[in-house]
Amino acid sequence: QLQACGGGLVQAGDSLRLSCAASGRTFSGHVLGWFRQAPGKGRQFVAGISRTGDRKYNVDSVKGRFTISRDNAKNTEYLQMNSLEPEDTAVYYCAASGSYWGIPTSADEYAYWGQGTLVTVSS
Repeated sequence: QLQACGGGLVQAGDSLRLSCAASGRTFSGHVLGWFRQAPGKGRQFVAGISRTGDRKYNVDSVKGRFTISRDNAKNTEYLQMNSLEPEDTAVYYCAASGSYWGIPTSADEYAYWGQGTLVTVSS
Protein backbone atom coordinates (compact mmCIF):
# COMPACT_ATOMS: atom_id res chain seq x y z
CA GLN A 1 0.00 0.00 0.00
CA LEU A 2 1.19 3.47 -0.88
CA GLN A 3 -0.31 6.57 0.65
CA ALA A 4 0.42 9.97 -0.88
CA CYS A 5 -0.17 13.24 0.89
CA GLY A 6 0.96 16.85 0.89
CA GLY A 7 -1.06 18.31 -1.94
CA GLY A 8 -2.98 21.55 -1.68
CA LEU A 9 -3.82 24.91 -3.19
CA VAL A 10 -0.89 27.26 -3.62
CA GLN A 11 0.06 30.29 -5.66
CA ALA A 12 2.51 30.35 -8.51
CA GLY A 13 6.05 30.47 -7.19
CA ASP A 14 5.21 28.63 -3.99
CA SER A 15 6.57 25.27 -2.84
CA LEU A 16 5.02 22.01 -1.74
CA ARG A 17 6.46 18.75 -0.50
CA LEU A 18 4.64 15.57 -1.33
CA SER A 19 5.19 12.44 0.71
CA CYS A 20 4.37 8.85 -0.06
CA ALA A 21 4.46 6.37 2.78
CA ALA A 22 4.40 2.65 2.20
CA SER A 23 2.74 0.18 4.50
CA GLY A 24 2.26 -3.55 4.53
CA ARG A 25 5.51 -4.23 2.72
CA THR A 26 8.88 -2.68 2.15
CA PHE A 27 9.62 -0.90 -1.11
CA SER A 28 13.35 -0.51 -0.56
CA GLY A 29 13.90 -2.98 -3.39
CA HIS A 30 11.77 -1.02 -5.85
CA VAL A 31 12.32 1.94 -8.09
CA LEU A 32 10.00 4.70 -6.93
CA GLY A 33 8.39 7.34 -9.05
CA TRP A 34 5.93 10.20 -9.21
CA PHE A 35 3.38 10.68 -11.94
CA ARG A 36 0.78 13.36 -12.46
CA GLN A 37 -2.49 13.62 -14.30
CA ALA A 38 -3.93 16.98 -15.27
CA PRO A 39 -7.65 17.33 -16.07
CA GLY A 40 -8.43 15.82 -19.45
CA LYS A 41 -4.91 14.46 -19.93
CA GLY A 42 -3.14 11.16 -19.51
CA ARG A 43 -0.90 10.16 -16.65
CA GLN A 44 2.55 11.68 -17.07
CA PHE A 45 5.84 10.57 -15.55
CA VAL A 46 7.40 13.32 -13.43
CA ALA A 47 10.38 11.87 -11.59
CA GLY A 48 11.92 8.59 -10.57
CA ILE A 49 14.58 7.40 -8.16
CA SER A 50 16.63 4.23 -8.01
CA ARG A 51 16.51 1.71 -5.19
CA THR A 52 19.41 3.20 -3.30
CA GLY A 53 18.65 6.78 -4.28
CA ASP A 54 21.92 7.24 -6.16
CA ARG A 55 20.19 7.85 -9.48
CA LYS A 56 17.32 10.18 -10.25
CA TYR A 57 15.53 11.23 -13.38
CA ASN A 58 13.13 14.13 -13.93
CA VAL A 59 11.22 15.15 -16.98
CA ASP A 60 12.48 18.35 -18.58
CA SER A 61 9.47 20.41 -17.55
CA VAL A 62 10.32 20.04 -13.85
CA LYS A 63 14.12 19.96 -13.93
CA GLY A 64 15.61 22.49 -11.57
CA ARG A 65 12.29 22.84 -9.74
CA PHE A 66 11.30 19.38 -8.48
CA THR A 67 13.48 17.00 -6.48
CA ILE A 68 12.65 13.40 -5.74
CA SER A 69 14.13 11.64 -2.74
CA ARG A 70 13.55 8.58 -0.61
CA ASP A 71 14.18 7.33 2.89
CA ASN A 72 14.28 3.55 2.83
CA ALA A 73 14.44 3.37 6.62
CA LYS A 74 11.06 5.12 6.73
CA ASN A 75 9.73 3.36 3.62
CA THR A 76 8.85 6.78 2.25
CA GLU A 77 9.50 8.82 -0.87
CA TYR A 78 9.20 12.56 -1.34
CA LEU A 79 8.75 15.09 -4.10
CA GLN A 80 9.93 18.57 -3.24
CA MET A 81 8.29 21.00 -5.65
CA ASN A 82 9.59 24.55 -5.88
CA SER A 83 8.69 27.46 -8.13
CA LEU A 84 5.33 25.90 -8.86
CA GLU A 85 3.54 26.97 -12.02
CA PRO A 86 -0.15 26.77 -12.95
CA GLU A 87 0.85 24.10 -15.49
CA ASP A 88 1.85 21.88 -12.56
CA THR A 89 -1.78 21.60 -11.49
CA ALA A 90 -2.66 17.91 -11.43
CA VAL A 91 -3.33 14.91 -9.27
CA TYR A 92 0.04 13.51 -8.26
CA TYR A 93 0.52 9.77 -7.81
CA CYS A 94 3.38 7.89 -6.23
CA ALA A 95 4.28 4.52 -7.63
CA ALA A 96 6.69 1.63 -7.23
CA SER A 97 8.28 -0.47 -9.93
CA GLY A 98 10.05 -3.79 -9.72
CA SER A 99 11.98 -3.04 -12.90
CA TYR A 100 15.64 -4.01 -12.88
CA TRP A 101 16.53 -1.80 -15.83
CA GLY A 102 17.05 1.85 -15.02
CA ILE A 103 14.20 4.14 -14.03
CA PRO A 104 11.07 3.38 -16.04
CA THR A 105 9.02 6.30 -17.31
CA SER A 106 6.02 4.29 -18.47
CA ALA A 107 3.14 3.88 -16.05
CA ASP A 108 2.77 0.29 -17.26
CA GLU A 109 6.02 -0.62 -15.53
CA TYR A 110 4.80 0.46 -12.11
CA ALA A 111 2.81 -2.20 -10.27
CA TYR A 112 2.00 -0.32 -7.08
CA TRP A 113 0.21 3.01 -6.91
CA GLY A 114 -0.86 5.48 -4.28
CA GLN A 115 -4.30 7.04 -4.32
CA GLY A 116 -3.18 10.46 -5.59
CA THR A 117 -2.99 13.89 -4.02
CA LEU A 118 -4.28 17.04 -5.72
CA VAL A 119 -1.96 19.96 -6.35
CA THR A 120 -3.58 23.17 -7.55
CA VAL A 121 -1.44 26.14 -8.49
CA SER A 122 -3.18 29.46 -9.01
CA SER A 123 -1.70 32.23 -11.12
